[in-house]
Amino acid sequence: MRKSVLLLSVASLLLAAPISALAQAATPAAAAPRAPVVAITQHAGTFNGQKVKYDAIVAETFLKEAVGAPAASVVTTAYVRTDNKDKAARPVLFLFNGGPGASTTPLHFGAFGPKKREGEGAAQRMVDNPDSPLDAVDLVFIDPVGTGYSRPLPGHDGQAFWSRTGDAHAVKTIIADWLKANGRQASPRYMLGQSYGTTRAALVAGIGQDLNLDGILLFALVGNPPGHEMPYVTSLPAFATTAWHHQRIDRAGRSVTEVYEEAVSFARGEYVTALIKGASLTPAEKRATAQKMSALIGLPAEFIEAKDLRLSKEDFMFNLLKDQGVRIGQLDSRATRALDAPAQRPPYDDPGMNYAEPRPAPPTATGVTAASTRGLSAVDSYYQEHLKFRTAETYNALNLDVNSAWDHEGMTDVNSKIGEAMRQNPKLRLFWAAGYFDITTPAYSGRYALDQAGVPGGRLKAAYFNGGHSVFTDPANHTALSQAVRNFVRP
Repeated sequence: MRKSVLLLSVASLLLAAPISALAQAATPAAAAPRAPVVAITQHAGTFNGQKVKYDAIVAETFLKEAVGAPAASVVTTAYVRTDNKDKAARPVLFLFNGGPGASTTPLHFGAFGPKKREGEGAAQRMVDNPDSPLDAVDLVFIDPVGTGYSRPLPGHDGQAFWSRTGDAHAVKTIIADWLKANGRQASPRYMLGQSYGTTRAALVAGIGQDLNLDGILLFALVGNPPGHEMPYVTSLPAFATTAWHHQRIDRAGRSVTEVYEEAVSFARGEYVTALIKGASLTPAEKRATAQKMSALIGLPAEFIEAKDLRLSKEDFMFNLLKDQGVRIGQLDSRATRALDAPAQRPPYDDPGMNYAEPRPAPPTATGVTAASTRGLSAVDSYYQEHLKFRTAETYNALNLDVNSAWDHEGMTDVNSKIGEAMRQNPKLRLFWAAGYFDITTPAYSGRYALDQAGVPGGRLKAAYFNGGHSVFTDPANHTALSQAVRNFVRP
């Protein structure tokens, strides 16, 4: 398989020079770069009840400066079905997580890869993932620079890739390169981002008209609604569903979906009206609004009124169960942690990180990978000993240094780029998944962002789950989400 080399101009953010120009610019003393590492292995598995043969392709791609020196190495992990008859008609799905600074570990080994990671610590192992949609779509997991095995190369600090613009250009080019290098230019192509990955997806869509995407999938959409009212309005329904879960409100026979919809209706009507009135709201109106909010979200009306009807996420997380001495999680509000627990570096202080509802013992796992003969972690062993990808690096699941170095370029909402891409590309469709118990990227915040972005309702498929930020951590959601993805890429 041929693996082409990407071009990155640090000075002009991926304004690529022709290869011939790069060769002319290289100095005679410059050492020839090593070839990108590529490992291809053959496998078989059963997904969605269907037996599938596939290749695992772990490939290194160099991002270059305009003068020709490699600046970074990006490693992609692809799973390509080999027993299908029509490769051109088979869709390809490119996946990335968020952070910034997060690898694809959650989507790769927690949701959609042919193997999933189970267990804790040294007892972790890789087992078959029967829910993987590999029966329906080829999967390409992209670990941006600084995550997974992707690294800045010696003499480069990676900063050119650690911004909204630089990262989007790099990922867009990686997708185009992979399609060309693997002869998949005629294949339907989809892009999936989670959390900050939804921001990345919007930015790639804004510059990637030539990718000719068929669909974009967004999990835990980052909304960032502006103004003095909408940040509070869009968070309120997540507060209501959380209060429902912890039984801090009267459920009155209502499901979580019904509570969510009731809270959305209140937030879009009476609540936003009260916030807009501001100081002109009469004391009686303010008290009545606080009482209705209290019935929805479980905090005392007096507390809500004292906060001027505007509750931050911290106000809610640290006060809903304060009488029990615990706070709730932000990534998953079903989780709790003692208020006086020892301090931890964010995001590890969030009890919602990697939370999943208690579950029965899993069935006997199949396809368990052998333990490492060299004492490697489950992920490093999987790559190096099972997929035969040789590297001296250690897989970096979450790089907080990258997160700290990231240039968010103003933290503005970029979802309008998706709406514009859909107007320019009539075939482009959108899938959006949200968890009722996600306070980090609340469900209604995502819905509001898509509405304001001008996403055509007829080309949007929305799916809500009883889960948090990563809805697939719950077993029932895991199967349902995989089936929803399968259905979306095979309309």
